[in-house]
Amino acid sequence: MKAMILAAGLGTRLLPLTKKKPKPLFPILGQPLLDILIQRLQAAGCDGVIINTHHLAHVIHAFVQEKHYGIDVQTRREPTILGTGGAIKNVESFWDEAPFLVINGDILTDIDFKEVYRFHLGHRHPVTLVLHDCDQYNHVWIDNDDCVRGVGHPAPCPPVSFQTRPGSNKPVSEDTGTHRRLAFTGIQVLDPKVLTLIPKGRSCSIIDVYCDMIRSHRTVKGFIARNHYWHDIGTLEGYQAAVQEALTRRALAMIGSTTEKSPLAWSNLKGDGSERRWYRVSRKETTLVLVDHGPPSGDNICEADSFFAIGRHLHNRGVAVPRIYGYDRPSGLVALEDLGDLHLQTLILRTQAQEKVIASYSQVLDLLVLMGVEGAKGFDPAFSYETPQYDEDLILNKEARYFVDAFLNGYMGLGIDFEDLHQEFKLLAQRALYKSHIGFMHRDFQSRNIMIKDNRCYAIDFQGGRLGPLAYDLASLLIDPYVQLPQRLQKDLLSYYIRRLQAFVAVDPLAFFHTYTYCAINRNLQILGAFAFLGKKKGKQDFKKYIPQAVRSLKRHLRQIEPETCVRLHRIAEGL
Repeated sequence: MKAMILAAGLGTRLLPLTKKKPKPLFPILGQPLLDILIQRLQAAGCDGVIINTHHLAHVIHAFVQEKHYGIDVQTRREPTILGTGGAIKNVESFWDEAPFLVINGDILTDIDFKEVYRFHLGHRHPVTLVLHDCDQYNHVWIDNDDCVRGVGHPAPCPPVSFQTRPGSNKPVSEDTGTHRRLAFTGIQVLDPKVLTLIPKGRSCSIIDVYCDMIRSHRTVKGFIARNHYWHDIGTLEGYQAAVQEALTRRALAMIGSTTEKSPLAWSNLKGDGSERRWYRVSRKETTLVLVDHGPPSGDNICEADSFFAIGRHLHNRGVAVPRIYGYDRPSGLVALEDLGDLHLQTLILRTQAQEKVIASYSQVLDLLVLMGVEGAKGFDPAFSYETPQYDEDLILNKEARYFVDAFLNGYMGLGIDFEDLHQEFKLLAQRALYKSHIGFMHRDFQSRNIMIKDNRCYAIDFQGGRLGPLAYDLASLLIDPYVQLPQRLQKDLLSYYIRRLQAFVAVDPLAFFHTYTYCAINRNLQILGAFAFLGKKKGKQDFKKYIPQAVRSLKRHLRQIEPETCVRLHRIAEGL
């Protein structure tokens, strides 16, 4: 058996990605699609493959030369694109007397090529088109015998002998009954005699040839694919979907899901403040979560890189985080363990008994101590995508300036000049960092980023992690506006955390509380900036209802420090 891979397209729907890389070489989990197709053809018993090329032909040719496949693999460049029919005719010298397989070079599928070829050998018709039900592309009409009767809607190759039943817009055939529409997968098997029907030396579509055959009553047979996956990577959405499918199936195999042919069920999960998209994917009783960060904008470390690296690091240090099953950097997709839907926020808000609230938070604080201490061991600063550590510059620009720009000015409309408060913010930053206990810092450790599964708590959304003062994450948890813990409980939990931390490092409670207060103020600034930005700029109205509690918390902590430390900020806060 010989085969052809159609790979001469310009890839215009994938610009600018295809300026430097031809579409067939786009990676699927690190493996170029063309390599996947050739290997699958080889496994199906193919002993020769020819690839037509045009756009970046030299790149495809060099790739094939470097691979050294165990079968004959050639490329043939078309100076002018010849279309699918012209391309098949152009390599006429490559074919022998046996039927040959032709597949599009921009599809990812698990359709069995060997089964398709055997099917073709089992009937007497000159062409087999592999079809499936894909509503977006259902333009091929077939009859009850799975023979193709027409193509297109409106049809460039009109269905033969179609009429319409009264009161119905469903087309029927005078001789074979009801017809249905399916989609062409881009996979086909041809007898060599079809080559005589293709005009030589000019561009044409193979579909036009098939239409002529149907009009002259020569049968084009359909092979109906079922229980399979198929993706056209000719668009960014299609490419992303193909990678999603591949990554998910690989991850499910890691979990131990053996029902490979079973369909995947997808559902959207509600995100929070970020622009990432979340999905729950299930096959039978097995589920996982897929998070889509989007493709990186360059070669520098991105948020998805940090999510993957930090998640793996924390898991390896014994910290309760979701297990990561796979990461595909070009697409920004990460597959990870499904921890369910129960956040700490939900659990606490529906818990009436104070002792149960304390028990839940005690478990979370045990996790926080472990994460802060163990997470710092072997932590590579290169994991962090913004700054390797929580420092003065980050506090001033990502928290203080964020507070002024997004909250005081953007949300409250106060017209405050950041420079008027710069020295006060600088002092707040320095005191939060002075003699602080440094460890791994999650930086957004709050109730919506803590999941509860099987009575165990897990930290999620750790991509902002870096080295920094341990008191910051504690403050994030205790002043969390989503839960609004009573002041007395906050103090008790603070004391509990210090006692647990003392099992690992020497801690002066008074000094730690001093650092904690300044970390709480800086965290409050970040919270108000974020809630204002998300509520007003991003239209996520749910965040606005938590702003009053965050304002009260900021006032309370500013009152705990010396009044002369932040005179202007204190005055502004009291006026909110």
